[in-house]
Amino acid sequence: MGKKIFISYKYADSNVRAIQGINSTTVRDYVDILQSKIDLSDHINKGEDDGEDMSTLADSTIASKLGDKIFDSTVTIVFLSKGMKENTLETDQWIPWEISYSLREQTRQGNNSKTNAMLGVVLPDQNETYDWYYRHNPDCNSITHFTGQLFEILKKNMFNIKKPQTRVCNGTTIAEGEASYIKTVKWDNFIVSINYYIEKALEIWRVRDQYDISKNA
Repeated sequence: MGKKIFISYKYADSNVRAIQGINSTTVRDYVDILQSKIDLSDHINKGEDDGEDMSTLADSTIASKLGDKIFDSTVTIVFLSKGMKENTLETDQWIPWEISYSLREQTRQGNNSKTNAMLGVVLPDQNETYDWYYRHNPDCNSITHFTGQLFEILKKNMFNIKKPQTRVCNGTTIAEGEASYIKTVKWDNFIVSINYYIEKALEIWRVRDQYDISKNA
C-alpha cells in the first residue's frame, strides 16, 4: 500500500553533483526526480511542487501550509546535502522545523498524526563523491558518518537506539544493525530501490519505542 511522503530539503543548495542536461543543478532537481517517480508509484507526494511559490508568503503562513502537508504524511524523506545548513541559527531554518514537526504526535479536530517514519538520503557533492558525509573503513568493514555536518535534530536521531549492538575493531566501538531512527542511504542506491528503503524506514518506525527519539529542533 502506498505511503504519503513529505520531502524536506534545502531548495537552492548547489553543492551537489551535476545532473546531465541541467544547468546549475540544485537539490530541487534531485527532488524533481524523486517526485516524478513517486507520481508513477502507489505513493503520494505530500511535498510542495516546484511551481508552488511560497517565497512571498509570511513565515507563519508557510509554517501552516507545511504543517498541513506533514500532518497528513506518514514518511518524511530528508535530503542531506553538503550545503544544507546556513550560517544562521538553526531555529531560523526550515529543515529542523520540518523534522521536528514530522517527529511529533499531534491531534487536530479529532484526527491523529503519529511520529513519521524517517529516511535520510545523502546526495553526492559537487566533487561527485559522498565523502563529505560517509567514510568507508575497509580494515574494520565499517562506515563513519560525519554527523557533525548535520542539524542537531538530525544528529540526535542517529545512533540513538536504546540498546545498541556493538563490536570493537582496532580500539574503535562500531555500531551494528539499525542503530539510528533516521536511517541514511546514498542517493544512487535509493533512487533505484525507493520502495525497499521506504520499507526499511517503516520497519524502524514499527519498533520506534526502541529508540530515544528527540522531537524538538
